[in-house]
Amino acid sequence: MQKSLFTGLWAILAVALTVLVCPPPARAGTAGEIDREVDAAMQILFREIPASRELAKVAKGILIFPNVVKAGFVVGAQFGEGALRREGRTAGYFNTVAASYGIQAGAQKFGYALFFMTETGLSYLDRSEGWEIGVGPTIVVVDTGMARSLSTTTAKEDVYAFFFHQKGLMGGLGLQGSKITRMTPEK
Repeated sequence: MQKSLFTGLWAILAVALTVLVCPPPARAGTAGEIDREVDAAMQILFREIPASRELAKVAKGILIFPNVVKAGFVVGAQFGEGALRREGRTAGYFNTVAASYGIQAGAQKFGYALFFMTETGLSYLDRSEGWEIGVGPTIVVVDTGMARSLSTTTAKEDVYAFFFHQKGLMGGLGLQGSKITRMTPEK
């Protein structure tokens, strides 16, 4: 009985992952589409994590990826497109890609934003030809507890990362192994 239940659960998981991992062929968003998604995502971020609104007032730039899709079964991958905002205007477009291997199963969609608090951190993004997270400026991932105590006076690191609007089920969420690369979308 237990073996058939276990086999049935694996079959359901395999079908669900196939549907989630194999969506229709992806196409890059246009600049206008990415900008609209970033605008909407920033409103969601500010609503879900109020501390992010205060940090945005003093950040040198905000790189926001509104719709990152992550899926995997032992081997995982994630992808998303976003825009860098400086002084409320788009200063460039980027994609984020990551691959992972290990004990993992599931799929999810989420957004994340990187708040560049120093010109040093922001210039590293501009200088690098594909920024691999973990190499370069210090990044602090802000969880719900830290967000309550974070303020413009306590934010002393180069970059703060906020995850928001998570949907789906997958164990773990992180930026390690992610690569961020400048892109040029269609107009």
